[in-house]
Amino acid sequence: MNPQSPASLPADAPWIVMKFGGTSVATLSRWQNILELVASRRAEGARVLVVVSALTGVTDALKQLCAQGEPGKRSEAAKAIAQRHYDLLDHMQLAMPDTLGERLADLAKLAHEGAAALGELAWQAQVQAHGELMSSALGAAFLSHSGLPTQWLDARDCLAAIALPNQNERTRLLSSMVDTKADPALNARLAALGEVFITQGFIAREAKGRTVLLGRGGSDTSAAYFGALLKAQRVEIWTDVAGMFTANPRQVPGARLLQRLDYEEAQEIASTGAKVLHPRCLSPLREPRVPLLIKDTNRPELDGTVIGPEVRAHAPSVKAISARKGITLVSMESVGMWQQVGFLADVFAHFKQHGLSVDLIGSAETNVTVSLDPTENLLDSDAIAALATDLAKVCRVKVIAPCAAITLVGRGMRSLLHTLSGVLAEFGQLRVHMISQSSNNLNLTFVVDEEVVDTLLPHLHELLIAAGALRTDDSALFGPSWQALYGSGESPAPAAAWWHESQRPRLLEIAAQATPRYVYHLPTVRHQARELKRLAAVDRLHYAVKANTHPAILKALAEEGFGFECVSPGEVKAVMAAVPSSAPLLFTPNFAPREDYAWALSTRSTVSLDSLYPLEHWGELFRGREIVLRVDLGRGLGHHEKVRTGGSGSKFGLPVEQIDAFLRLADTHGVIVRGLHAHLGSGILDDAHWGEVYAQLASLAERIGSVSFLDIGGGLGVPSHPGEAPLDIAELDRVLREVKAAYPQYQLWMEPGRYLVADAGVLLARVTQQKGKGTLRYLGLDTGMNSLIRPALYDAWHEIVNLSRLDEPATALYQVVGPICESGDVLGTDRRLPEAREGDVMLIAQAGAYGKVMSSHYNLRDEADEVVIE
Repeated sequence: MNPQSPASLPADAPWIVMKFGGTSVATLSRWQNILELVASRRAEGARVLVVVSALTGVTDALKQLCAQGEPGKRSEAAKAIAQRHYDLLDHMQLAMPDTLGERLADLAKLAHEGAAALGELAWQAQVQAHGELMSSALGAAFLSHSGLPTQWLDARDCLAAIALPNQNERTRLLSSMVDTKADPALNARLAALGEVFITQGFIAREAKGRTVLLGRGGSDTSAAYFGALLKAQRVEIWTDVAGMFTANPRQVPGARLLQRLDYEEAQEIASTGAKVLHPRCLSPLREPRVPLLIKDTNRPELDGTVIGPEVRAHAPSVKAISARKGITLVSMESVGMWQQVGFLADVFAHFKQHGLSVDLIGSAETNVTVSLDPTENLLDSDAIAALATDLAKVCRVKVIAPCAAITLVGRGMRSLLHTLSGVLAEFGQLRVHMISQSSNNLNLTFVVDEEVVDTLLPHLHELLIAAGALRTDDSALFGPSWQALYGSGESPAPAAAWWHESQRPRLLEIAAQATPRYVYHLPTVRHQARELKRLAAVDRLHYAVKANTHPAILKALAEEGFGFECVSPGEVKAVMAAVPSSAPLLFTPNFAPREDYAWALSTRSTVSLDSLYPLEHWGELFRGREIVLRVDLGRGLGHHEKVRTGGSGSKFGLPVEQIDAFLRLADTHGVIVRGLHAHLGSGILDDAHWGEVYAQLASLAERIGSVSFLDIGGGLGVPSHPGEAPLDIAELDRVLREVKAAYPQYQLWMEPGRYLVADAGVLLARVTQQKGKGTLRYLGLDTGMNSLIRPALYDAWHEIVNLSRLDEPATALYQVVGPICESGDVLGTDRRLPEAREGDVMLIAQAGAYGKVMSSHYNLRDEADEVVIE
């Protein structure tokens, strides 16, 4: 690399500030990465200021040195720290640079002399500052030796600490803050000296000339201070991860990279549990509007996270779910606090007296509960006990610990509450001590017992995606998952799930003939059928015909060995016309008239009852028959209240408490209950669900005595949102085999529908026109809720693709609507798509189930045709 002359850049060249953490500066290979990265930024035509932390472990070693009482032990500790730097110099094959030699000599002297001359806190600050002073001196030598002339800069000559009201000596010296007004003089002074500089994070100088530390996260904060002072083009935080994620990826491997955040959202995520960035470092950048990037030193090709001024061209979305452990709640109760002037002032004076900072606050007429965060407080038992003793003088005190705070972060949180019903239901099953919704509308926090967090967090992340509250479909906001970036890759979609990409030319040809049109891909139906046939515990699979009645699909499933579950005479007739007579039939109507049952009993169908009424009033019709009894197990599940088919709010199934009455009626008419059936809802992705239903039905069957098979229903979920975890068929089989081992006397039946056909079907439509209203853009199609009513009826989410512009960037945010005269005629809200044109072919995915079968002639619009691809 050829050295560059300072004159090669103009005086007003922009600045890029690059911060590298302890792991990024600890080895030769990491410094080689830094060299390439800095050189690439210089090649952009920018001056570069590199801010470094101490080598990994050195700051902790310096703290331990400060804790040693004997000069000899301090000197030994200083020698061990120096050796770390000697070793790295050897690997770099560098001679000792003067700047590093001076720093090592200073450290040895400070260790030998101790705190007497400077005072304990000032001495500690001076000692601990040497971690960054030494690593930056070593880095300057390496970069310059490698052909990139680099000036060593003492951060204390640039960062001036400011005194704050109520600061004590400890915070003034060990957790200081810096004035961040832009400094043109600093810019000009550095520009005259060179192009590439290296300096220290974590340290500054106060008015008396003493070295001060910037506290936890100080190196990130230093980079932000320099970015603000120099009005940098951007600040880059280089670390060992690609950026901020939607959850802690160590707990949630499916957590998605957050590609864009505004300052406020990023600060909330950082302050509520994310460790990759310290929240203090964002504040200095807001006023000068300097963007901040988080990047991976080892994977610089990854896009990382960009944090900057608010960008409003995005749908409201939960951006992250985070957790903080070790939270202590202090609950204070007194009837005397109600409308008592000054009561809270008296209470919080005690917190101030004990040096404790309050985080969350919840209040009622006779109770105030606050949380204490261990990252901001020293929460030992003595401190809490002393606080409680003082508070007991004015109120009743209860300390609740250990707790954890689970926080959902996203701009416009209040507007998302209607999508969070499934998430909130999870908290309903827990002991929730406090709920706090921030006044800035950026977060919603639940304080729960600490022990539940590790298992709860991944589950909540999945629920947020499934509910559409965490908008992983917006590629401008959400990047790949942690698993895809750093693991073995995301779980692959079923082999045929995205068949429409490979069949694009064929689909465009079909759309050219006419739209709207449903297109069904039979290889996908067969693939899904064979997936379910891996369930060794299941003795018979029936296809729920109501999902899609197309004869080609019925024939394909019959060829795969499936039986058929029908809910009306029309469905039975459609099946009988399309499949061989050997295919088993189930007839499972609900509130059907007498003649439906009479007709079904004349066919080969196995008939199901789910109420007392048929036996009470039409008992002779069923005399001597074997029937299936559908029971309500008292609860419902599913992605929307309208697909939950259990519990008192659902019209399906006989309540368990009425089983004895049903059996007495059955005995009266010589009716034999040969099967028990339960179906609690649709769109379920929890494999444990069917094991629970199986076990409950088996327990009931033992009471009845005549039962030979158990039908645990269907409702197997199909992931729709990007990143949503698919149902684990192997795990489902394990769960079912476990229950079957306990009840081997019963055959096991299932009746899947959507799982088999949803991915096999798409709806093709054409763009008609566009409209802008306020901040919204509407994209009109030539069909809507008349062809696909699921979004309007169930708030169902279907992927929408511009098939004509599949390879173009998705830069527009659309509300995708149809031509029906209803406000509910919306097929997709806030969809990130390429800029569309009239006539473009749009594809709506996962339309193979409950699409055509639920369509109508509403507004006297023609129904969509159906086309089959073999």
